[in-house]
Amino acid sequence: MQTLHQILAEPAIQTLFWSAVTIGLYLAAKRAHRCWPRRWLMPLAVAPLLVAMVILALHASYSDYIGGTRWLMLLLGPATVAFAVPIYQQRHLIRRHWPVMLVSIVIGGLTAVISSWAFATLVGLDQTLRLSLLPRSISTPFAMEVSGDIGGVPDLTAIFVVVTGAIGAVIGDLIIARLPFASALARGALFGIGAHAAGTARAHQVGRTEGAVAGLVMVLIGLVSVLAAPLVAHVLR
Repeated sequence: MQTLHQILAEPAIQTLFWSAVTIGLYLAAKRAHRCWPRRWLMPLAVAPLLVAMVILALHASYSDYIGGTRWLMLLLGPATVAFAVPIYQQRHLIRRHWPVMLVSIVIGGLTAVISSWAFATLVGLDQTLRLSLLPRSISTPFAMEVSGDIGGVPDLTAIFVVVTGAIGAVIGDLIIARLPFASALARGALFGIGAHAAGTARAHQVGRTEGAVAGLVMVLIGLVSVLAAPLVAHVLR
């Protein structure tokens, strides 16, 4: 008689099982957040923890999980492109403020990369982990591509991106609540630079302009990081 591990080792069953677990737990977390809208119940933060608990309970490996859900990762590319719609709708605002946005994107991108390397070095992470951590502040499709190019582990980078997005969205809410950000441009840029896709989703809840700016900043900072991260990694090695 086949054991559970042997059954889940079948590629088709593995894909169906882990995809159902991921989607089901995310929908459950989203429903819970809708009923109890607390920052610590954000679906992007809760769902990965629940998935991790299932993986540990079944004594499965990360490679088993990622093998069954890789198709979900591939959907992140088209999902990122979808942010172009609100960007186009707010093109007049963006055209007026592009110099400020460009400066913030360059500074924000470089700060994210350099601070990631400094933190990883401070806590004594090895070279592979440091390189995997470098692109943590950009959306997953960009981050995984950059990670592979500079010698990191793309799947590990995807985890760092999710953690950064969840924490960044929460911190962004706290900053906006306590600091006088009167400009929608500033609020949108804050979420787009600090929390990429998770921040952009939160920015859309704050306002249409904030969401459009966050989406644009997220995409552009991804492009800047694709170009800058290999250079920074070479300089900091």
